[in-house]
Formats: sequence, structure tokens, C-alpha cells
Amino acid sequence: MTVNITSIKTSSNGIWQGDNPLDYAFPLLIVQTVLVLVVSRSLAFLFKPLRQPKVIAEIVGGILLGPSALGRNKNYIHNIFPSWSTPTLESVANIGLLFFLFLVGLELDINSIRKSGKKALSIAAFGISVPFVSGIGIAIVLRKAVHGADKVGFVQFIVFMGVALSITAFPVLARILAELKLLTTRVGETAMAAAAFNDLAAWILLALAIALAGSGAGGGKSKSPLVSVWVLLSGVAFVAFMMLVIRPVMKRVAKRCSAENKAVNEVYICLTLAGVMVSGFITDFIGIHSIFGAFVFGLTIPKTGNFAKRLVERIEDFVLGLLLPLYFASSGLKTDVTKISGGKAWGLLALVISTACAGKILGTFVVAMICKIPVRESITLGVLMNTKGLVELIVLNIGKEKKVLNDEIFAILVLMALFTTFITTPLVMAIYKPARGIAAKTIRKLGDMSTHSKDKNAGEETLRVLACIHGETNIPAIINLIESTRSTKNSFLKVFIMHLVELTERSSSIIMLQRARKDGFPFFNRFSLGEWDNRLAGAFQGYSQLGRVIVRSTTAISSLSTMHEDVCHVAEEKRVAMIILPFHKHWRKEVDDENDSEIHEVLENVGHEWRGVNQRVLKNAPCSVGVLVDRGYGLGSKNLSSEGNVNQRICILFFGGPDDREALELGKKMADHPAVEVTVVRFVEQDAESVNNFVLRQSPGKSADNSYSFSIAKMNRKKELELDEKAMQEFQSKCGERVKYIEKGSGNFVEEVVALGESVGYHLIIVGKGRFPSNMVARLAERPAEHPELGPIGDILTSSTRGHRMVSSVLIIQQHDVTLSEDAPMYKVKIRGENIAHVSSGRREITIADAV
Repeated sequence: MTVNITSIKTSSNGIWQGDNPLDYAFPLLIVQTVLVLVVSRSLAFLFKPLRQPKVIAEIVGGILLGPSALGRNKNYIHNIFPSWSTPTLESVANIGLLFFLFLVGLELDINSIRKSGKKALSIAAFGISVPFVSGIGIAIVLRKAVHGADKVGFVQFIVFMGVALSITAFPVLARILAELKLLTTRVGETAMAAAAFNDLAAWILLALAIALAGSGAGGGKSKSPLVSVWVLLSGVAFVAFMMLVIRPVMKRVAKRCSAENKAVNEVYICLTLAGVMVSGFITDFIGIHSIFGAFVFGLTIPKTGNFAKRLVERIEDFVLGLLLPLYFASSGLKTDVTKISGGKAWGLLALVISTACAGKILGTFVVAMICKIPVRESITLGVLMNTKGLVELIVLNIGKEKKVLNDEIFAILVLMALFTTFITTPLVMAIYKPARGIAAKTIRKLGDMSTHSKDKNAGEETLRVLACIHGETNIPAIINLIESTRSTKNSFLKVFIMHLVELTERSSSIIMLQRARKDGFPFFNRFSLGEWDNRLAGAFQGYSQLGRVIVRSTTAISSLSTMHEDVCHVAEEKRVAMIILPFHKHWRKEVDDENDSEIHEVLENVGHEWRGVNQRVLKNAPCSVGVLVDRGYGLGSKNLSSEGNVNQRICILFFGGPDDREALELGKKMADHPAVEVTVVRFVEQDAESVNNFVLRQSPGKSADNSYSFSIAKMNRKKELELDEKAMQEFQSKCGERVKYIEKGSGNFVEEVVALGESVGYHLIIVGKGRFPSNMVARLAERPAEHPELGPIGDILTSSTRGHRMVSSVLIIQQHDVTLSEDAPMYKVKIRGENIAHVSSGRREITIADAV
């Protein structure tokens, strides 16, 4: 049935007036959009365990919504995706595609391509040439085997086939490399440089293919060759104008949009977004697809500074999250897998896939071997360069739009793109997945890290610390904590500041990866990465002038599920004694809007996923770990000075055990600072309590998410008590009168701990996690846990469930000890004192008594 597009109305009068909203353009578009988002997001969730990029889910989702699956139901296709709605859907989808290609242009740094070594350029050039030639061979076979394929001009057809087989999807490849932790390996760096060059070459070839295609099957053969020449010359003139005229203009705009000129940003951003549309119109006007104009305009935007970042922030979520999935849906509506029927058609599909993979993988492998890259790395490069993804789909859609590709060939090539992208991650993991080297067989803790460094401070004791931060709110507390450990006498401090950034499907992640990659993992900066990093560097700049301290800032960009690998890897590589992690909750004080004299506390939560990062670091760290719960630590009058005035009051709670002894070690270093006053509060077991003996037994039914976990290692409690006494004596003898020492009984120790947290007497309270608990801490085994990863005492000082108003910041310390690494939730079993030695003989329980 033919529909007059001008008769289609935008909005309905509503169902109560007898209108069906699905018969009107805008309500139908809303339904289509919601359906597409639900299907694509559901598939992305299902594919996540397979570590597949989101583009796989979106392509599969588009195919499922099309005639290959759900579209076989005629009622569905006529009601949800009727033919008259196609122009509206494709128009909106192409707006999303236009801005996506602008973002791709923003991601590609021409300077980095120009600076790429000859090795990467050789791999890219050969990796394009061999598949392109293979594509010509496949084009000849398909023209003879597929009905109707020979109606298209030969030159147009072979160029499209060559581009389809030779392309590498740079955005998808970057995310795969980052996900597999290969981004800054030699393989990853070579692949990124080659893919960037490949991407640029692919768009040039695509512009050539479009210029040659003309009106495709309808008039491709009869068209005058001069038309293609004019199109190509116009395209070259457009690129030259953009690079020679518009690029310098955009550089000036970027400079005007610096941090000091925020007021003018909106005007320039609006003009830039309009520029994307105008550039797309110009290239469409001269006969090249509009996306080419948007892509070239993206190349003209400076990659350094804040302008590119702000542009990306304005458009990426809306475009990538809402509009781009519509493009996959419209592509899926054109993909009919049922066209591939019979042994001959499936044989052609196998031929296309094997030729595409062989051309790309073997071509890259051969040139990589010539460049003296090891065999396994060469094969891995070939597999990585075989990634297709969205860019491939764009090429195929343009080919179908220009009628160069018919339905059967289009379906074959879509499945080829899907297959080659899908196999990239599992093949790379099977062939080349270098070990991160986080084997933590040696115990690395504060007391053992008086190591001799090869730096300028050779011969002196060096404390190495890795401090992680999520953002600017963490900086004051981290600075104050690190400064409090800086000795002015007998040791040297080396600090590695790691900014943890979540890797997402967003373009901003790729831009950050591009910038950070230049220095190599772990992204230690010699050059600034942006405005945020300038503030970070400025915040720590004073340290370089204090003496006896070196600070290095770093960025780790990774998915949250594997972020702990980056943290632990840097800790191992840099031989740090302690990792400091920010707690996933942060408390800050704000002035009340109605009453300026009123100050209330505001809780910021960066998300449960970041809590999981901390938990995995605590479990896998190659050194001791401290989790910092910040309640304004390091702000206002609490800042330290080196003039001898006490500006910092720190309290260490000591119950006993390895983690508490590590807290004492940190206290020793803090006591050396003239502006820090350290108080040790030791909780001592009272004689009357010794009859309450019990055993902690492993509880398989309990969840570690809401129950405290204790080490199941068998340890000598009597020896532990002796070590506690020895550690306390050494602490008192070394620190002497500089440290206040208070003893408290065990009767109401929970209330005592709460009182300390609520008092304004201490800026920071340091406590051990208590994995091998003392008698008192073990009594809390069955207490409801809000944050079990902090241990019982740390959770009491952090929890907000009991109505307490804690004001002190808290640092929870976990000592690194491989013998304590295996832990589990436990429950209490009371026993008689005389039988205690017989009851606790297994590894899966802890005996709690004064003597064993």
C-alpha cells in the first residue's frame, strides 16, 4: 500500500477521541524509541559477562527487531514499524549518526597519527591493502553468484566491498583494548596508532566510494565520469577549507573557552553544534554523505584544553544513549537474514567471513613479523585490527541506500561485521593476555618498607604510598593524610596519586584514553591531561617544594569490574607499602539556604560499584591498605602547618591483632610531624570477662555483603597477644611523651568507640580492620553490618543506622599478610572455659579466650 507522506499527521487527538496514537508520527516514534532502548539495553546486560562491546548488543537488537525475527509477524511490523514511519525514524537516527561521527572526529587526534612510528603506519597500510584486494576478489565472486548484483557498476561495487572488508572500527577497538588491560602494552599502542590511521583512510575511501556510486543501480553505469570527478574535487576542496580556515578558527574558539571565560562557552557551543549540521549539509549538497562533513568538522576541534571536553559532555549521553540505537534499529529493519537461504548463500557467507578474517589477520601478521614483532603479538594485532563494529555498519547502510548492495549481500556483510567483532575479545584473551604480576607472596607492610631507593635520596628510608581518588572532593583529605605521614627528620616520602576513572561507552572515555596513553601505563603525567589534572597538579605542587617528598600523579581508566587490577598492578610495580582508598561515601558540610548561620551535613555517594572496587582491592592488594572515610578531614582550620603548631589531632584505637599493629606503625610516622598530635586509646580485656569464652565458626549460609568476615587462618592467640604487647612497647619507647596513651576497659567499649567518633576532639580516628579479631572485636561478629569491608570497629564509626552523629573522619587499616587473605563470615558458639583447647582444633574457626 502506497502512503502519501504529506498526509501523515504528527500528533493524535488522543484515544478518547477515537484516534490510535500508533497511526501518528510522533507517538509512534516514542514507542519505537522505547522498544529499541529496552531491547538493546537488555542484550547489553546479557552480553556483559562475555565482555562484548555494547555495539554488538545494538546490532543484534536491530536485527531482532527487523524482518529477520520479530518482523516476521505482520501485525507487529505494520503497527510498530510501518513503511510510512521509515522516513521519520531514519531522519532522527541520522541526526544521531551525524553527531556520533562528529564525536568520532573529536576522538581521532591527527597529530598522534602523524607522530605514529613507521611500524604502526606500515601495519595500517598493509592491513588495509590486503583486505581491500581480497574485497575485489569477493566482489567478482558475488557479482556472479548473487542474483541482481551485476546490475550495479563494477567500479562502485568493488570499492564498497573493498572498504567493507578493510575497515577497522577505532572507537570499538579502543574500548576492547582498555577492557582487556592491553591499551598501554606494546600491542595496544601499536593497534591504537594503526587503527587511527586505518579509520582516517577508511573515511577517505568511503568518500571515494560514495562519489563513484552516484545513483547506484538506477544510473550508476550511465552517469558521466565527470560527475564523480567534480564530486571528488569538491570533497577535497571542502576538506582543505576545513583544515586551513575552520581549524584555526576553532583553535581560537577553544582558547576563548578556557576556565577563565566560562560565560562565553554556551554561545560557542551552540555555534559549534550548528557547524556540525552545516558541514553535514555541505557534503550532502556536493554529493558526499552528510556524515563525512560532520566527521571532518570533528577533526578541526583542538583535542587539548576544555572545549572538546565540554562539547562531549553536552551531546554524548543524548546521542549515544538515545539517538544512535535508533540507527541500529533502522539498520536492522533493512537486514533480512532469511534472504540467506540455501547451501549456496550460506557458503557465500562463510567465504566472505573467512576472506575478511584471513585478509585482515594474515595481512597484519605478515607485516608485523617483517617489523620484528614477536609471533604471538603479531597474531594478536591481526585479530585486533579485524574489529568492525559501527563504522562497518555505516558503510553498509550507505551502500544499501545508494543501491550498490542488494538485500542478500547486505545481510551477508552485516553478519560478517557482527561475527568479526564478536570473536575479537575471546580470541585476544586466548592468544595474548599478559599476566599482571600481582602475585603477592611477599609481605609488604609499613614496618617492612624502610627500603633503600635508587632515587636521589639513596641511602635513606623511603615510604612509598599509592593514594587513589575519584574526584576533586577527595583531594583535601588525601593531601592532609599524606602530609601527616611526612617526617621532617629521618625518612623520605614518595607518593603516587592515582585518579580512578570509569571506562564507559562514552566518547569522553576514549578522549581521556588517547591523552593518557601518550605517557604509557600507568599514565604518569609529564604533560597535563586537562583542566581537572591542572587542578590536581596544582593541589600537590607545594609538596615538591617541601623537601623529602616526591609526588607523581597518574590516571587509571578502566571498567569498574577490573579497576582493582590497575590499582594492584601499580602498587606492585611501584613497590608501595600502602594503598589509600577513598570510601564510596563522602560527607561534606553546606550552609543552609534559608539560614546562613546553620550548617548541615550532606552525604554524597559515588555508587555501590565503587564500593565493590574497594572490596576487590582489599582482597587482592600486594601491600597494606587504608580506606579513608572523609567527614571534612583536611578542610578549613584542620590543615597542617610546618610551624610547630598542633593543627591535627589523631586518635588510634588499639584492640590488638595484625591490623591494629599496622595502625600503630602508621601512628609512629605521624608522631614525627610537629603539627600532629597522636593519641592511642587501648582497650584492655577485663578479668571478669574472661569467662565468656566462645568460638567463631565459619557460616557458609551468611553473605559477606552484610556480615563481617574474619580470617580462617589458624593462628596462635597467645603469640598474638605477645606481639601486641611488643608492638605497644616499641611504639611508646619510640614516640615517648609526644604521644598520649589512654587505657579503657572492655565493659562498654562500643559506647566508648561511638563517643570518640561523636566528639570533636579528634580530626581523624585510625583503627584496624580486625580480620584476626581480639576478644572484644570478636564479640561483634553477629552485629548487623552496614559496611562489612571496614570491619566491626570501622563500621561502627562509619555507620549511620543508629542515629549517631559521627564527626571524625576514619581511616581503616588492613595489614598485608598472605596468611590472613582467606576469610569468611562467622558466627559465635559459646563454650566452657575448661574445654576450649579441645573445641578449637579446626582451621575453619577462631578460638576466643585469654590463653590457649
